[in-house]
Amino acid sequence: MRDAFLKQLEELHKMLAEMGLLCEKMIDGTYEALMHMDREQAAKILQDDANVDLKERDIESKCLKLLLEQQPVASDLRKISSALKMITDLERIGDQAGDIAEIIKTTDLLEPVKATRLGEMAKAVASMVHESVESFANEDLRKTKEVIAYDDVIDDMFSQVKKELADGILNGEATQEQILDILMIAKYYERIGDHATNIAEWAEYAITGVHRNSELEEHL
Repeated sequence: MRDAFLKQLEELHKMLAEMGLLCEKMIDGTYEALMHMDREQAAKILQDDANVDLKERDIESKCLKLLLEQQPVASDLRKISSALKMITDLERIGDQAGDIAEIIKTTDLLEPVKATRLGEMAKAVASMVHESVESFANEDLRKTKEVIAYDDVIDDMFSQVKKELADGILNGEATQEQILDILMIAKYYERIGDHATNIAEWAEYAITGVHRNSELEEHL
């Protein structure tokens, strides 16, 4: 019985990794679309968003099946409950990548984007998503802490992009509409970083049994 449960738990880890990789691919796709104003790439990202939603439902069903059909011990319950929380964050990451793609489809931001750290921000949050999901699968506490700490770096990047945009307005390098679109994209990346941090925090909880938010811990 225990061996069968552990095998299903491994399958859950694999499904989460696949969902994480799809989200990472979508974020990378937004970067490529931004750098080349590639509207076809943006359309592919929107298609992938639907696949992220499907994966969320599949993983949710898998978690509920594990809870109902097996007899998980406390540490297993933490892993399953953490996985249920993580897929919510991954689904929102997919939504935000889709929101970025929608902006790319309707406006030309090529030159203003190249003048900011937006591309660097995109790559950084994609890496955070990858590392956070991987830390859960590998029970890597050191990596969870690194992802959580890196959220401050993303916040700094967001502040720098805002400053770059303000300088751009003064220098006449972009229209107000372009400025607002880029600011919105930067905000979406900043939110993706927040969700990756949430995932890392749930991975940390699955490993240690302690969540940084004490109210959540009491609820769980």
